Amino acid sequence: MDIQHVDYTTLIPNNVNLAEDRQVLRALENWHPGYIDWWMDMGPEGFQQALVYLRTAVSVDPKGWAKFDYVKMPDYRWGILLAPKEENRTIAFGRHRGEPAWQDVPGEYRAMLRRLVVIQGDTEPASVEQQRHLGHTAPSLYDLRNVFQVNVEEGRHLWAMVYLLQKYFGRDGREEAAELLQRRSGDADKPRMLGAFNEATPDWLSFHMFTFFTDRDGKMQLESLAQSGFDPLSRTCRFMLTEEAHHMFVGETGVGRTIQRTCEAMKAAGIEDPNDIDKIRGLGVIDLPTMQRKLNLHYSLSLDLFGSEVSTNAANTFTAGLKGRFQETKIQDDHRLENATYPVLKLVGGEIKRVDEPALTAINMRLRDDYTADCQRGLDRWNKIVERIGVAFRFELPHVGFHRRIGEFKNVKVTPTGQIVDEVGWKRDRDKWLPTSDDGDFIVSLMKPVTEPGKFASWIAPPRVGIDNKPGDFEYVKIAA
Repeated sequence: MDIQHVDYTTLIPNNVNLAEDRQVLRALENWHPGYIDWWMDMGPEGFQQALVYLRTAVSVDPKGWAKFDYVKMPDYRWGILLAPKEENRTIAFGRHRGEPAWQDVPGEYRAMLRRLVVIQGDTEPASVEQQRHLGHTAPSLYDLRNVFQVNVEEGRHLWAMVYLLQKYFGRDGREEAAELLQRRSGDADKPRMLGAFNEATPDWLSFHMFTFFTDRDGKMQLESLAQSGFDPLSRTCRFMLTEEAHHMFVGETGVGRTIQRTCEAMKAAGIEDPNDIDKIRGLGVIDLPTMQRKLNLHYSLSLDLFGSEVSTNAANTFTAGLKGRFQETKIQDDHRLENATYPVLKLVGGEIKRVDEPALTAINMRLRDDYTADCQRGLDRWNKIVERIGVAFRFELPHVGFHRRIGEFKNVKVTPTGQIVDEVGWKRDRDKWLPTSDDGDFIVSLMKPVTEPGKFASWIAPPRVGIDNKPGDFEYVKIAA
């Protein structure tokens, strides 16, 4: 079978010859009913019978990999899709650099590799659970369709990780696959594995910030796993990145459209001061300082997903050849890091300073720096919207030590500008830096559903172009009566 094309003859669309791998096919078919039960229970609430204009992968050819059509989400053809195999691929880093990439799990790294797959797999259903109520307050059918597209693709990414567990990890893998359907985002007894994936997503600004910041962390993690010497994981993640790009597009343009609408409303009302909060909110839009506070929150939560700046675990997975750096093959060094150093921000004598640490244990710090640079490029585009409309305001990323729960700064109070403050100072000014309950209540008050084709809520601008080049009044979701 041509690896580019997807076999739709089985219950599970795939390009990995599942029809000839009866044991794995049966395992996945046995897992499928539990997945559908999870989707019906924890997927988009109230819209399971709606017809949604979704894209479905039909190939892994980047020139034409998806088709668009109406489908009910429970009928979506989730499947197993790996990027084409790279002939004679070798491991690009670590102690096995230059050796042929592994087609099977190397026994000595079995537990470490399984842990990487499980953690990645756990994030996928978690975000669906976090977003399951958003459909009831969608600002347009365009946005409603976008959240559903993100949801079904996160579901497919779960399938991608479950395939690896089922095929390569035997009974342990089957048990882990079952557990992925048992945990729940925010559940006190069985929460998801990473903190940011247990946070609530109460409104659409939160959703757009999440898909900008947290899905961007996902991009960085997938890029690192795409370097893996375990070839099936590498190929899986390479294709997942194709879909992940849309999720970040939804986030960046969602926030950008919210910024645009606010700035346009301020200009039309003759309001020059972005801090004139009451007047701006009276226009039915979200003021820019509140958006900055939401940005501060989501950026800091996402930084925690990278783990500790100095990490023996990260060093071990790199040395083993299981998880590389962002775009590993483009980096000009020996790809072993036995003698290299990398600067890490630390608290030294009451001051924040850069300290050279072994590059091998500073893998997380380097990946986080790449992430911050990527986030900044998005903020630059948001600031161009503000500048173009002529409002005196700039969005800024807070200092990486701000509002941290993991790593070097977890017990330190740092302001968004990087100043160390005591508990009293933090409590006094916290509401200037992070969203308050009043901010949340105001944003929620704007979350009124708009379901007429071509219409948008007061707080967000229409997109510049439609999905799949559809016209502005296209009915992206046909809501069941």
